[in-house]
Amino acid sequence: MKKNDIKLTSEQRIELENFSTKGVHSVRLVTRAKIVLFLDTSEDRKAVTFEEIGKRLGVSMTTITKVKKDFYAAESVSAFLRRKTRDTPPVAPKITGDIEAKIVALACSAVPEGFAKWSLKLLADKSVELNYIDSISDMSCIYRHS
Repeated sequence: MKKNDIKLTSEQRIELENFSTKGVHSVRLVTRAKIVLFLDTSEDRKAVTFEEIGKRLGVSMTTITKVKKDFYAAESVSAFLRRKTRDTPPVAPKITGDIEAKIVALACSAVPEGFAKWSLKLLADKSVELNYIDSISDMSCIYRHS
């Protein structure tokens, strides 16, 4: 037996098979489940080679290696099959509620001389000029509910 052979219990195998064949799940997660099923050597199963898995599922050898490593690191099969949630966004939002309030107030104020109305570019330029923010795209001045 190789050091890193995957030997699934019958419960783990059933959970992975059900996940990969039933319900609606992310293609990425279903592929991860299938990779582990292909690598399973329990009950005298022969593991499929990385090359064959790559051909069948359209994934790279690196992906297979990473999935195998992730499976060992996971506390359970269900944890392995969940998407990881971020604690913080990758980049903190540049426009805070305070800055947004200032831009809204600016948009409600009198239009500068020579202009008929506030444009997004004009709002962005004026926000930088008034030091509300160091730089901003004119498209960032559109308020979007998330």
